[in-house]
Amino acid sequence: MAKAEQYFYALGKRKTSIAKVYLTPSEKGGTIEVNGKDIKEYFSGNYLGNILSPLVLTDNTDRYNIKIVLQGGGFSSQSDAARHGIARALELINPDLRTSLKSAGFLTRDPRRKERKKFGKKKARKSPQWSKR
Repeated sequence: MAKAEQYFYALGKRKTSIAKVYLTPSEKGGTIEVNGKDIKEYFSGNYLGNILSPLVLTDNTDRYNIKIVLQGGGFSSQSDAARHGIARALELINPDLRTSLKSAGFLTRDPRRKERKKFGKKKARKSPQWSKR
């Protein structure tokens, strides 16, 4: 009978993006899978550095296999949500990492959202064209 694999789960959010992050310890080189694809297949260069920054900061780049399930938003929002989830999972594994992750701003959830449309307006703040006569 196979022993149950231990994993750490954390949820990362930004705008409308949600990232479910699963970290499992790895003996030989960690792999990162995003929505069933390799991370390099899913994201391009700029987003890769953003997502991996908590791992680089804490020297955990090859210690964990990471599975990320992303929902909603665009690539930028999804990459920030994934970074937030990875940072929260690393904090669960080792609470001593909290100070370095917090000072880098990886544990702070970006609260910005799209503003709702108001009545009498074309969008959230845009007014119809005003005519004097």
